[in-house]
Amino acid sequence: MGSLSIWHWLIVLVIVMLIFGTKKLRNMGADLGGAVRGFKEGMREGGEKPADVAVPQVTGNTVEGEVKGKTESRA
Repeated sequence: MGSLSIWHWLIVLVIVMLIFGTKKLRNMGADLGGAVRGFKEGMREGGEKPADVAVPQVTGNTVEGEVKGKTESRA
């Protein structure tokens, strides 16, 4: 039970071509290629945006206090 040989892969390819047909496989390949291309473009655009956007600095006052109140007892 080792890895699959080239003959196994060829048989699988022939079965897939019989089930789906070459036209549908070609369309699926084109769709997959377009999705990968769009993903790569998005990653390139996404890498440039954080450097352009400045993060605003938040300043505020800290209030210190102590909470005193009744405690709940569970019986």
